[in-house]
Amino acid sequence: MDTRKLKYFLAVVDHDGFNRAAEHLLIAQPSLSQTIAGLEKELGVPLFHRIGRRAVLSEAGRELVGPARLVMRDLDAAQSAVQALAGVRSGRLDIVTMPSPGIEPLTSMIARFTRLHPSVRLNVDAAFTPEDVIESVRSGSSEIGLAGSSSPIRVPGVQVLELERQPLILIVNPQADTFSAGTSIQREDLGGHRLIASQRGSLMRWLVDDALAHGVNTEIVVEVAHRTSILPLVLAGVGHAVMPSSWAPTAHKAGLRTLLIEPVSHLDVAILSRKEDLTPAARAFLKVAGLHTQGQPDPATADQ
Repeated sequence: MDTRKLKYFLAVVDHDGFNRAAEHLLIAQPSLSQTIAGLEKELGVPLFHRIGRRAVLSEAGRELVGPARLVMRDLDAAQSAVQALAGVRSGRLDIVTMPSPGIEPLTSMIARFTRLHPSVRLNVDAAFTPEDVIESVRSGSSEIGLAGSSSPIRVPGVQVLELERQPLILIVNPQADTFSAGTSIQREDLGGHRLIASQRGSLMRWLVDDALAHGVNTEIVVEVAHRTSILPLVLAGVGHAVMPSSWAPTAHKAGLRTLLIEPVSHLDVAILSRKEDLTPAARAFLKVAGLHTQGQPDPATADQ
């Protein structure tokens, strides 16, 4: 089995079919189909079920995805290591992140990383639960993962570096701002207010549900899966939103007020990676993450 076949196999997986994969690979679709057929013959099992024009992964195909990604990533690591000796600083780094860590600290870390390594291309994918991030890192789909949870993450076989703790805040609907002029509120102060809530399973939703369970008369007016919708909804006067403090700078730039919710609940943010066989780009990114945990300023922005 050669790596070209695995590359073509993953292209079909990632681009949802043979036609788009062929366009991405810049090859003819029959040539791609022939290569995949050869791989299936070599393995002795079908990797895809052909349903009309669709290609659906078989059980064997699903089992091959993770190992295939690891093979391709290890090949990239070997090539990058050799190129680094020749002074070439290039490559690609795949990152997966949950929404709130994807605002901060990921933005600051990417800004610093791209100044240090401008020729490395970053690909940032989305995940919505810590389990999604862990699976992406374990399977090799991503080398670096950012996750937030209500308690520190501990995962056997995965390296975890704790980055920061983000307190939960209320992003205030300016059309219903009846709160005091201070910088914090109590959970019971949410009574009588309409809230935009994340889906169940998130720490933010837990806080809202916990307040409701303790008799706080608040109302969930919108449940949002895509958190990019939250600030526009607050600006439109739909309701307040409970979010991690990583959202505060963006909220303030939009002219919104934020309040710390007491007693304080924290989102524990961590960066996850494989323990070995990382590409030079991934190792460099982890160094940047280490500087973030130490609170070391970015020389490019320290005087601003």
